[in-house]
Amino acid sequence: MNFLNEIAGRYPDAISLAAGRPYEGFFQTADIVRYQQLYLDHRESQGVDIRRALMQYGRTNGQIHDLIAKLLATDDGIEVPPEAIAVTAGCQEAMVITLRGLCASPGDVLLTLSPCYVGITGAARLLGIEVVPVPEDEGPQGVARVAQEVRRQGKTPRALYLVPDFSNPSGDCLDLAERHQMLEVAESEDLLILEDDPYGLFGLDDRPRPRLKALDTSKRVIYLGSFAKSCFPGARVGFLVADQVVVDAAGRRTLLADELSNIKSMLTVNTSPLSQAVIGGILLESGCSLKTANREKIAFYRENLRGLLGSLEQHMPPGITWNTPAGGFFAMVQVPIIADEKLLEISAADYGVLWTPMSFFYPEGEGTHAIRLSCSYLDQEQINQGVLRLASLLRDRLA
Repeated sequence: MNFLNEIAGRYPDAISLAAGRPYEGFFQTADIVRYQQLYLDHRESQGVDIRRALMQYGRTNGQIHDLIAKLLATDDGIEVPPEAIAVTAGCQEAMVITLRGLCASPGDVLLTLSPCYVGITGAARLLGIEVVPVPEDEGPQGVARVAQEVRRQGKTPRALYLVPDFSNPSGDCLDLAERHQMLEVAESEDLLILEDDPYGLFGLDDRPRPRLKALDTSKRVIYLGSFAKSCFPGARVGFLVADQVVVDAAGRRTLLADELSNIKSMLTVNTSPLSQAVIGGILLESGCSLKTANREKIAFYRENLRGLLGSLEQHMPPGITWNTPAGGFFAMVQVPIIADEKLLEISAADYGVLWTPMSFFYPEGEGTHAIRLSCSYLDQEQINQGVLRLASLLRDRLA
């Protein structure tokens, strides 16, 4: 994805329908100090040495795990002990240490729905872990089929990574039946599920969409959480929930979260207490409910996605199709031409609009006739103008 950063740097005036970043209009620097102080007052009332808690090396598992446990129970009905939570340096670290902990033997394989977020596939490759894609439209049956194929090759499918709600890049969302079926497949195929949930707050409606972790009765799900979209990404605070019981090297029964925390201790030692204090303050102020803390953002992103879909309907030439996600930040557009880096360069230079080739999210050779559009970073006027420019590009290329 470095290519996107490079091209955005070369064409700073281009409207970016590529960036999946949150809208910066919600960032208020004065809030950082206020949230931090709120958390420090809370900790001081508990008799904690504030200077040590904030400025010294901290607990590897994190300081705000108790607040995160309350958050999960309040918003999602996920009941786990705080000790099953490890606070990480962003969700990306949660992915890395989870992969390192689960796929430690030769032949261990990670399954992913395809198309897939490049952060998880990149992390797996960095760790030397083979990634085997499952076509997203095959659903739970496809996961079972691919897991069995992997075993026939003498390898071990250890885990399945998925984003049940409004996935990046496709915006796909599992229905309730598919969620139960995914859990059944995980049980029958002896898989752990890595449930990544950065977009679950941002549905187009208030329809309940239970997290897999809330439905999980067999402890098959490791839940990966992020505060990047719901708070702000600069905090670099994420977390994992791993309440599975394992036996450590000394033969003692312990939580998987503790084993993964041991890996974290060799990477980042601990997540910044300063950043945790800010997130902790946000949670305290909202009664440990990101639904409460994000009411304005939820409404904003809903209108942005509706605006994006409406602009596509209004401006796109014949022959162009797109999906209609039920929430999140992304939509996927199918085009009858090759949408590659070369076309993106032309789009930026001559039409002033950026987007993401879907080929970035597929195994090599796939996704060449599709693009991802993001609606999170812009206001509605910018979104409409960006789609208008994209439509001009496509109309000219199809002429």
